[in-house]
Amino acid sequence: MLKKRILLKIGSNTLTKDTDHISRGKIEDIGRQIAALKEEYEFIIVSSGAIAAARQFVKLEHNGEEINIKQALASIGQPHLMRIFQENFRELGLFTSQCLLSYSDFEKEQSRVNIKNTINVLVANNFIPIINENDTVATDEIKFGDNDKLAGLTAALLSADILIIATNTDGIYTKASLLSSAPKTIEEVTDLSDLLHEIGESKSTHGTGGMQSKIDAATIAQLAGIETWITNGLNDNFITDAIENKSTFTKIKAT
Repeated sequence: MLKKRILLKIGSNTLTKDTDHISRGKIEDIGRQIAALKEEYEFIIVSSGAIAAARQFVKLEHNGEEINIKQALASIGQPHLMRIFQENFRELGLFTSQCLLSYSDFEKEQSRVNIKNTINVLVANNFIPIINENDTVATDEIKFGDNDKLAGLTAALLSADILIIATNTDGIYTKASLLSSAPKTIEEVTDLSDLLHEIGESKSTHGTGGMQSKIDAATIAQLAGIETWITNGLNDNFITDAIENKSTFTKIKAT
């Protein structure tokens, strides 16, 4: 039986559970769900969190550009983040690998072929690729997209069946419901232009992407025939609950 392929994008706020520290419990929760679903689904993860991981251990002093400090923090935090994934997943019988990519990699045909071939070999051998932006050489993700665009591009390149973007809300809310302080989720949509007037400009606590970057990622995925789910990663079992329709989230249908 062919497994369905899920590209799971996890933001910093999900991994920290909206605190100042990477949550081992949240990473264990993600691993436990993947282990429960592995007979029917194969997973590729795009994960933020390197900078948040570094800030648990160090405080860098520098008079230069803020972006340079963030790049240095990413360099320090990436090995810590991977270690936490590896330790928690290994206890569940799951194996992980690290892939650091830049948006420029997707602009070169040979690089695209190499990425696809390498990740397909890893998945075929039951390794879960954990992808992050190569922050020390590329600044776009730190400044703008919080890995959302990278997740969309990767999902399209690897022919995922579903792109799941974990965030800290129950999907995308209607603007009117936010104004009335009673958030109401837009549960299903096909025309992405319908969402554009509903979103605000707010950014997340640790990450740099708001809902606009998630819609941008969904646009890339939709053009590739991939459905996007925007779910609340702060909830336990947010992947399995979405698959079993036990939770409220936004589903952006493929065209």
